Amino acid sequence: MSSGLSRGKQLDTSGYGIANEGLPPPESGPIDPRLWFDVPARSLEVEIGSGKGTFLLQQSKLCTNMNFLGFEWAGEFYRYAADRFRRHQLPNVKIVYGDASEFLLHRCAPGVVSVIHIYFSDPWPKKRHHKRRVVQDATLRAMHRALASRGEVRLVTDHEDLWRWYQDLAARNAHLFACTPFDPPESAVAAGEIVGSNFERKYKREGRPFHAMTLMRRDQGA
Repeated sequence: MSSGLSRGKQLDTSGYGIANEGLPPPESGPIDPRLWFDVPARSLEVEIGSGKGTFLLQQSKLCTNMNFLGFEWAGEFYRYAADRFRRHQLPNVKIVYGDASEFLLHRCAPGVVSVIHIYFSDPWPKKRHHKRRVVQDATLRAMHRALASRGEVRLVTDHEDLWRWYQDLAARNAHLFACTPFDPPESAVAAGEIVGSNFERKYKREGRPFHAMTLMRRDQGA
């Protein structure tokens, strides 16, 4: 555990953290993550790569009529974010310790997510590592399946090559998604930000340009 995040304190994930190994076995069928929340009838938004949980924390406080689920594969960030949510006693946010792409591809029930947020994802700049990027043709098909009618995938990056990658993927999958302008989430509007995450604030200080798009699910896509 990184002492830089925990500052020597015990991090408690109970009630807010969901370990991937604790999920039901695949043979038990698709998982509806809405059932993990106190009020499953609320719309569910998912963030892939939640880091310290800043975006989810801000959004869940403002949008109390919605549920929010993060995915984080780095254990120290997962534990920090889950403990952070617990300390704020937020009933509408949780975080999974695991691979979001694998969950969407193989475990998630269809039509259960309203929005998928992917902000400042690792660009994996070396060509031999491009297969590790979160957004691929296969994952877009999985997102289309997981999204409810007119659901959205919201993408933001500061990386020029990853932005071109997103544009190419959007063009190839235009039968599944319509590319529409990006509207900043509620937690970012007041501060004049795009997303309101730690990465955005860091990169803004460095003078990096940002690129953003929204992919809206086409309900007739196959």
